[in-house]
Amino acid sequence: MYIDIFREIVDILHHDYAGYIDKRGWDNPEEFEKKIVDLENEGKLTANRFAEIVQDYILDFKDPHILFNLIKSETQQEFDNGFRVRRYEDKLYVTKFSTETRVQIGEAIISLDHIPIPQLVRKHQRELMETKAEREDWRSIISKYSMAEVIDSSGNSRLLELKKYEKSPYKPVHTIERINPDTLCMTLSDFFEPAPIDTLINKHKEDLENIKNLIIDVRTNNGGGDLLYMNLSKYIFPAGTNRIDSSFYNMKFNCTERNADLTIKSINKELERVDNEQYREGLQQWKEPWVKNRGKGFISFRDESSDHDFEIDGHEYPKNIIIITDNYCGSAGDTFVYLCKQSPKVTVVGRPTMGINDYANLNAITLNNQFNFLYPTSRLDQLDNRDPNHEQGIKPHIYIPWTPEHLEKDIDMEKALNLLHKSSKLTLG
Repeated sequence: MYIDIFREIVDILHHDYAGYIDKRGWDNPEEFEKKIVDLENEGKLTANRFAEIVQDYILDFKDPHILFNLIKSETQQEFDNGFRVRRYEDKLYVTKFSTETRVQIGEAIISLDHIPIPQLVRKHQRELMETKAEREDWRSIISKYSMAEVIDSSGNSRLLELKKYEKSPYKPVHTIERINPDTLCMTLSDFFEPAPIDTLINKHKEDLENIKNLIIDVRTNNGGGDLLYMNLSKYIFPAGTNRIDSSFYNMKFNCTERNADLTIKSINKELERVDNEQYREGLQQWKEPWVKNRGKGFISFRDESSDHDFEIDGHEYPKNIIIITDNYCGSAGDTFVYLCKQSPKVTVVGRPTMGINDYANLNAITLNNQFNFLYPTSRLDQLDNRDPNHEQGIKPHIYIPWTPEHLEKDIDMEKALNLLHKSSKLTLG
């Protein structure tokens, strides 16, 4: 059974995945197939072990948009170490914890199984896929080890036996809070559903249309759909008609029969459950080229007769907008920050976004009712001419490197408020 699932994944990545034309020969499926066959013959292949093997295999494609996960059920659970870290120099600093309460924010891991962090960086470069410490994701790596050496703020060290906990469910955050009489702060953790964002905007409509300053915190944004932030976009841009040039995101879609069928099925399912008319209209427009181009390979859906993809009718207020970003903002979060950067009202501060839209517009497929497999169907045109060593992500106007001091105070928010304060003084002057 598992070998058939694996072979289907390989087939998708060799034909339907939008990056297959760039990454021929990068993978070695035979090596992983042998592991699966051997473990199956020995009766040692569990669903969790199979997921680990597939997750290891897809690393060959160096694309964070390719995802393979267990479907959570009574018999299948996902596990993690119950905390998150971020590397600064030669230490992994605890940035948050959930189920693991034996660590505290600000404590640092200096080794795993007595291997120093710098050595682990070299060992696990394949999984990290990054050149900057602040952008590394250590979750899957820590789960491979059983012991961590931890030091606290006083320099005291201890050995911590790492445990695996049932993965905490994701809790979306869509909020608006008033920081001061002139400033609102909006936090958006994703663009998964239209209802939370529409509800938020409708609830605070009067405030948004009269407030002087708006901070939008997308430092952690798990993406979703580009259509879902369009109701917010009018506040991002100044009054009048704003012509939006999205040529940076010109792309072609791999319109294989499988991709078209999966996408159309997903759109139809979404149309059955949503009421937002603007969103429904966007879904219908999205569906048409997939129907028209089914089985035709790579196709551009862009109207070549237009210099600009769309227009946005903006609003006078808020007058000043600060977007706070980080590399935990990706996919639709990337495109949101890119859109915001085109507005003269906006200043982006923080760190570059995740930058994972080289290959995007994911299809999701359920395999044997046990696993979810997601892979991109679109490819950016700019990949044909881009320097392969380019830096990933949408860059902020003002870069703030991450340091452990971020765990003591919100340096990014302080910078945002300072910029707004200076803007107010200039206006008064």
